[in-house]
Amino acid sequence: MRSLRRNGTSTVADLAGEVGASRRTVLRDIKALRDEGFVIHSEPGRGGGLQLDPQSVQTTARLSVAEVFALLISVASMRAAASLPFSGLADAGLAKIERALPSDKLRDLRRFLDCLYVGQLSPQVDISDMGAMDPALLPAFETAFLQRRHLRIQYRDAKEAVTNRNVEPQAMLILPPLWYLVAWDPARKGFRHFRMDRISRPEIDEDATFQRRHVPFENHVRPIRDLSR
Repeated sequence: MRSLRRNGTSTVADLAGEVGASRRTVLRDIKALRDEGFVIHSEPGRGGGLQLDPQSVQTTARLSVAEVFALLISVASMRAAASLPFSGLADAGLAKIERALPSDKLRDLRRFLDCLYVGQLSPQVDISDMGAMDPALLPAFETAFLQRRHLRIQYRDAKEAVTNRNVEPQAMLILPPLWYLVAWDPARKGFRHFRMDRISRPEIDEDATFQRRHVPFENHVRPIRDLSR
């Protein structure tokens, strides 16, 4: 990006030499930048090359589906906990980010949001041992939910027992301040709620897919989309 902005027009060979990469790598990176919404013109022939449209640098959000999803669910969880100041500005800002996404990413984002539910945590639930969530969870969830891939996780229960699970992710449930992965466990033939702060080492099972199931939630649990109405 810096090279394209600085040089104006660059050939693939020039970029490869400047950043110390192969032509194939540069072409792959150019495709990735275009997929993110950057406008990069290509002029063939002598004197031609690649040129970055500076306007696209100013207007592109350059956020992944997982990053936008993280922003949306953070706002939703705060709203569910009745602690979201400046909610109008937050919603307006998120709407602008959504509009800046390419159509395919926006489609993925909406499919991702369809898996998210929000409710109220029972006061009887002990949260004294609540820990931090693994940052690798959300990217793994994005692939698992959108591609309907089985997810391998390591789970530590309330008694500190650690087990390895291979599950079908069906929904994400926010009961502030706790977050849960709701999944069908084929080995146990039933739905299980996994506290996200107790999940580690998420891995996608590339060989297994599944069908989405209807998750029976309690009456106080609502889809996240209902919160924006």
